[in-house]
Amino acid sequence: MTAGSLKSARVIAAQVLHRFDPTRDYAGRLLDPLLDQTDQKQRATDLVYGVIRNRNALDAAIATFSGRPVARIDARLLSILRIAAYELVYSPATQVYSIVDEAVNSVGTSGGRKQSGFVNAVLRQIVRHIADRQADLAGAHARRTLPQTPQSGCEFDTDFLPDPTTSTAAWLSLCFSLPAWLVDEWLDEFGSERTRDICLACNRRPGLYLRVNPLRTTGDDLLSRFRAAGVQAEPVRSDAVRRFSSSREEDMPLRAHCEEASPDRAVQVADMIRITGPHAVTQLPGFAEGLFTIQDLSASQAVRILDPQPGWAILDLCAAPGGKTVQIAEMSRGAASVTATDIDPERLERVRENLARVGLKSVKIVPHAQLEQDQAGPFDAILLDVPCSNTGVLARRVEARFRVTAQAVQEIATIQQGLLERAATLVKPSGRIGYSTCSIERRENQDMIRAFLASHSEFELASESLLLPTTGPFDHDGGYVALLVRR
Repeated sequence: MTAGSLKSARVIAAQVLHRFDPTRDYAGRLLDPLLDQTDQKQRATDLVYGVIRNRNALDAAIATFSGRPVARIDARLLSILRIAAYELVYSPATQVYSIVDEAVNSVGTSGGRKQSGFVNAVLRQIVRHIADRQADLAGAHARRTLPQTPQSGCEFDTDFLPDPTTSTAAWLSLCFSLPAWLVDEWLDEFGSERTRDICLACNRRPGLYLRVNPLRTTGDDLLSRFRAAGVQAEPVRSDAVRRFSSSREEDMPLRAHCEEASPDRAVQVADMIRITGPHAVTQLPGFAEGLFTIQDLSASQAVRILDPQPGWAILDLCAAPGGKTVQIAEMSRGAASVTATDIDPERLERVRENLARVGLKSVKIVPHAQLEQDQAGPFDAILLDVPCSNTGVLARRVEARFRVTAQAVQEIATIQQGLLERAATLVKPSGRIGYSTCSIERRENQDMIRAFLASHSEFELASESLLLPTTGPFDHDGGYVALLVRR
């Protein structure tokens, strides 16, 4: 496209959000085809994902200060209002006049003077009621303030949020646009302070991390290439990923097998780099050559704990999209016999693409049905990265907060149980199963493993780790890993 025909980030975001249905769509699938129409790709992405993460809170502000329920606002206008409200509340460095003016102008001539006037009036009302766009949370009124970071929030001059002292779950649910039942469970499981931290992490702008391919380069060499190309990046500190240690009596194995797992101690993370600037992944030096794989800090833990070795026969039973398959092959120095499969043939093709990019030839991709027919195994190690509720990765998988239900968690736990039973039949004596989720729900994690061990005396728990999502310079998602060893 020519420079004159490029669209602004706000226009692109409005097009996506107008089409987006959280119960069935994925924001990325709607956004990606439109990004070539703007030279503000990063900003357009931030607007789309930011609005979706905070949609319920934004709607509460729009309804309160416009005096009109959002259900009675034209869908196209509502998308424009949500974008503007998001910037007013969560982007305090952006000038108010530019937010309001572009929102009004984006209504366009087809909307007419009446609709433009409506958008202008609603936004002016919101602006009028904002007391401080970046207030210190320590001194801000909780019923009037939407948190932005652990330290700051946008404070209004009117109470429009639940009282956190009497309705903690309702306050957290609305402030962070999360299901009330889920927040209730977290409060019971983790307590109020840690639950608030989890909620903040669920709405953060997630950091971008990559794992260095040790078969092709080193972290130092890759950082040198980045610096030469003007890419802002830094190595990940060894204390970047923090485990959660439960205080429940029934979770004694969690603490007994993870002595280092207190909130004040850390897990070693090697060969990880954080990209600190607004860079497109596919344009980073070394991407095409397969020098690295994009992977969150928490996601990298499952294979590290499995500790795959050269010469082993290893199965990745739920391999798609392939990031952990690549990690298995790299950690075993390309000298293990790795089989990757997935029940979804389309997603299994993504495993093949990822392996081809990094140049790995030690992995055999097998359709799920063929694995059954070939009577594969037994294996020295199995990675079982099961489908899950995604409650540890809500900042990235923004649609999940609108789809996760207590019933859905129970249903997916049944699937996880079946996969764990299947893995148990495929592992050798003295072999190991690495069970992992990107969930922080007990039913999918600790309870699942304890139920399995109760009916499988031939297995023992070697270690387990629960990671909670966190904010900060080295932010990361949440998830769970258990290492089971067959006697």
